[in-house]
Amino acid sequence: MTVEQLSLFPDEAPRAVDPYADLTVDSPLPVAMERFRDHLVQQEYAENTVKSFLGDLGILERHLEGSPPIGQISTKDLQDYMHWLQYERGKPCSPKSYARRLTTLKVFFSWLADLGVLPADPAAPLVHKPVQAPLPRYLYDDQVDRVLVATRQMMTGEALAEKSDPRPHLLVTLLLHTGIKKQECMGIKLAHIDTSNPAGPVVHIRYDNPRMQYKERRLRLPAGWSQTLAAYRRAYEPRDFLFPCTARNLEYVLANVAKLAGLADGVSFEMLRWTCAVRDFRANMDPDQLRRKLGLSRMSWQETEPKLVRLIAPPLGEEEESPPQPSQ
Repeated sequence: MTVEQLSLFPDEAPRAVDPYADLTVDSPLPVAMERFRDHLVQQEYAENTVKSFLGDLGILERHLEGSPPIGQISTKDLQDYMHWLQYERGKPCSPKSYARRLTTLKVFFSWLADLGVLPADPAAPLVHKPVQAPLPRYLYDDQVDRVLVATRQMMTGEALAEKSDPRPHLLVTLLLHTGIKKQECMGIKLAHIDTSNPAGPVVHIRYDNPRMQYKERRLRLPAGWSQTLAAYRRAYEPRDFLFPCTARNLEYVLANVAKLAGLADGVSFEMLRWTCAVRDFRANMDPDQLRRKLGLSRMSWQETEPKLVRLIAPPLGEEEESPPQPSQ
């Protein structure tokens, strides 16, 4: 982004000032990192994203030692660095962390090349070699039934020595039917919920950050959810947010549900999100509709869809109809 410099003389056209004009091939890596941070903030990246990018670049800086000029960092240096991360650093580097750090290099050096600071992007030739990660956990149908029995008992007071609690059932049914993320759940406001049609209430998933607004969507909730919401509002009297508590508090709620349902592996936001995705995918929901329901980009869907195909595949040795194939 450029800034216009106003002239002292009105007849002169304003001059555009390049905010990154001080960057050259001889700029030390830490200086370029600081200017990159300014760029990310200017582009309104989330605070956690900025911290992750700078943290990853900090590891690169320490590995290279001596704060080398950015123009001296070669593709070979970056290849050696990625090898070191995986095999020589002495600390675990999960597939997810490896992929994120590779993305950091590509975004950072591509930015420098696009600015014209570097004649070429040294990270462009780097290729991500995906490592097979374990398939995500989800609830089987009988486990879903046990969870819902538990939440209904908590709602009626059968499972508690104290008063009834509608919050567990409200939370679990919300997550099971929408597949939203924990952060999205915490961001729901009462104003985002449309109960005009009790047989088909709708929740609007909204984002304040303009960069994330492509994830906004309207999701259908199950029939009867409006009644659970009404009971919850009488019990908890929320004023603005649907869940005016911490995410950790809701994690405790899910832990209590899992305990009552007899699920030793517990129940989590992520597990319920995958349960929703598996059930919809198995029911032959249109892949692009499911992608949009989950709030995923097309790139993220390319990683998610093959996992869903594997999760619903019939057991080996059984002759069954072929499962859905990844969309092209």
